[in-house]
Amino acid sequence: MHARLLSLLLRASRPPLLWGILTGAACVAAETFIAFALVQVAPSNALDVVYLLGVLVVAYLWGMWLGVIVAVASAVVYDFFQVPPLHQVTIFSSWTWVPLLVFLVVGVLVSAAAALMRSLVVEAEERRREADLDARTARLLLRAEHLRAALPVVARRLAQGLGLPFLAIELGPVGDDPRHTALPLTDDGAGIGTLVVPAGLPAAMTRRLRERVVPSLEAVLVAARDREAISTALAASRDELARIAEEQAALRRVATLVARGVSPTEIFGAVAHEMGLIVNADHTAIERYEPDRTVVLVGSWSASDRGAPPPVGSRRPIRESGLSALVLWTGQPGRMAAKEGAAGELDGWAGDEQVVSAVASPIVVEARLWGVMIAFFRAPEPQPDDVEERMRDFTELVATAISNAEARDELAASRARVVAASDETRHRIERDLHDGAQQRLVSLGLQLRMAETVVPPDLPKLKEQLSHTAEGLTLVLEDLRELSRGIHPAILSKGGLGPALKMLARRSAVPVELDVRVDGRLPERVEVAVYYIVSECLTNVAKHAQASTVYVEVEAAGDAARVGVRDNGKGGADPGRGSGLIGLIDRVQALGGAIEVTSPIGHGTTLTAVIPVGES
Repeated sequence: MHARLLSLLLRASRPPLLWGILTGAACVAAETFIAFALVQVAPSNALDVVYLLGVLVVAYLWGMWLGVIVAVASAVVYDFFQVPPLHQVTIFSSWTWVPLLVFLVVGVLVSAAAALMRSLVVEAEERRREADLDARTARLLLRAEHLRAALPVVARRLAQGLGLPFLAIELGPVGDDPRHTALPLTDDGAGIGTLVVPAGLPAAMTRRLRERVVPSLEAVLVAARDREAISTALAASRDELARIAEEQAALRRVATLVARGVSPTEIFGAVAHEMGLIVNADHTAIERYEPDRTVVLVGSWSASDRGAPPPVGSRRPIRESGLSALVLWTGQPGRMAAKEGAAGELDGWAGDEQVVSAVASPIVVEARLWGVMIAFFRAPEPQPDDVEERMRDFTELVATAISNAEARDELAASRARVVAASDETRHRIERDLHDGAQQRLVSLGLQLRMAETVVPPDLPKLKEQLSHTAEGLTLVLEDLRELSRGIHPAILSKGGLGPALKMLARRSAVPVELDVRVDGRLPERVEVAVYYIVSECLTNVAKHAQASTVYVEVEAAGDAARVGVRDNGKGGADPGRGSGLIGLIDRVQALGGAIEVTSPIGHGTTLTAVIPVGES
């Protein structure tokens, strides 16, 4: 009830005139009854105030003119019922017209004040509603993810709030339409949109739109536009940061493989895969240029089974109109459309008719053009300008991996040459000792023994000297044979690894428990490496370990020979401080194997080596 009454009092349009007349008559009648009730307790000349209440109500709801009419009617009724002589209208016939005239003036003033108050209250209510409407509009626009998509909803809310049958908000100018009125929306003189409303609106509504709605809408649109620009920039920044983080993670994964020294084939495959995901390619390929103007596929990746790549290692001639040839001629990144030859760049992917473009980046290793990395795309849109830059980061990792692999190969080859030269030198020294010095010493010993037999009995001292010299020569021969066996044991070449290790165990100063599980002969370099590993370990144990037992295990199974030497000595061995162990490490690594030494103080020393058994 109170809400309905408040709604009636704050209505912008006035109630029907008939209701005002009836209300005015009802108010006069009710005021007359109230005056009769109050005449017993109040003087009659004070009862005219009662009649002002109706004037106030009617003037507030229906305006000043109807309020004036009700005021005149109230004055006549008051004169007829309350002013002596009663039941007569004496307003123009006696001196009583003066107070009645005062009442009439007061009534008119009350009417004017009520009408003014109503207009002010209605204006305040309209402003409040407009403020609420502006707040709702601002919330809708400022919370919208996309400004253009939110404008129809905002327009409908504005039309409902303003009581208009139609309203639209357009970003930018609109064409002339006699059915609509276009109100421009600007920001410091620059157009930002147009408010479209029905044509022929009342002047008051048009003025209200221009003076109140348009300025607030302009401010909100500017704020919403700026917010959308900021949100778009932030989203782009987030996407860029996510892309950079993803790219850096991919580069770290590849760099980890490079640092671990994995095989180039594995690195090429990983780079092709990671780069394809980073640049959103459908196929990627890594090719190596050959001197005969061909390229060899060394790594590839495909996002789907369509257009499967040829096998790694396949070779194809360089097409003069292809992307590989362009990079070879210029030494710079390049891109090419399918119609220019990119789709047929690799024979195995020529069947993927959806490939429309390709981007390539050169792989430069130590200032020479080594190969090319190519990314193929099915997307019809042109690829971003930074694709070549992003590919270059991966090509640099490939170049590093190639340089590392070449350096490792050169180091391994150098070690192999050193080991081979050392073994050959040992063989030569052993042959020279056996065929030269040993034979001459044997011959001299025989000659001395023969001279000893022909010495006359009367020269016992000479015979004794010859015998002593022959025995000394025999001892020198034994030392030379021992030295020869240390340089390159003949038993290893003749009998193989088992007998040679048994000989080492028998000659060891520390008891040895030997377990050899080798069937047949191993490649010579492997046998020599195993022999010298065991020999060096037994020598070190005798010199430094203070051990009571040495355990030696040798096994050849599958494609590797495994050697383990363990003692129960004092431990604390440092592989970096002994030339013998360093030589063993070089020998094993030259054969592609690995060696590990564990020597905790007080718990003995364990050496483990694994040597590949194959072409060595």
